Amino acid sequence: MSYELRDHTADVAVEATGETLDETFAAVADGMAAAMCDEIPDAGERREITVTAESREALLFDYLDELIYERDVHAVLPVDNSATVTDDDADDKWTLTGSYRGVPLSAVTARDLKAVTYSEMDVSQTAAGWRAYVVFDV
Repeated sequence: MSYELRDHTADVAVEATGETLDETFAAVADGMAAAMCDEIPDAGERREITVTAESREALLFDYLDELIYERDVHAVLPVDNSATVTDDDADDKWTLTGSYRGVPLSAVTARDLKAVTYSEMDVSQTAAGWRAYVVFDV
């Protein structure tokens, strides 16, 4: 599981990989946190999160959007993300259940990241597992 921050005109992008879709989604979320903060302290408590959507891409978008919402409402930086992604073929719904450690924003120097975008978004299976690419508006 890994992520890399990528240069993108006026925005920032995260490219993440993992052996599983679960690892890849969590790596994108960790990459998003890295785009907001260089040094992350050990502070914070774990919080649960659940998101449902109609496709893998929509699920990734809604998951990251929910983490931004959590940041704004609870004044925490979501880090050390974990995710379990399931697909219910019966009703074409994708669900993510997971958790993150919410580091109080007062404990970090964080850059603003406004929103996740669908611009150039990609979630694809590779020979080694999964790859995701997401652009964020800064």
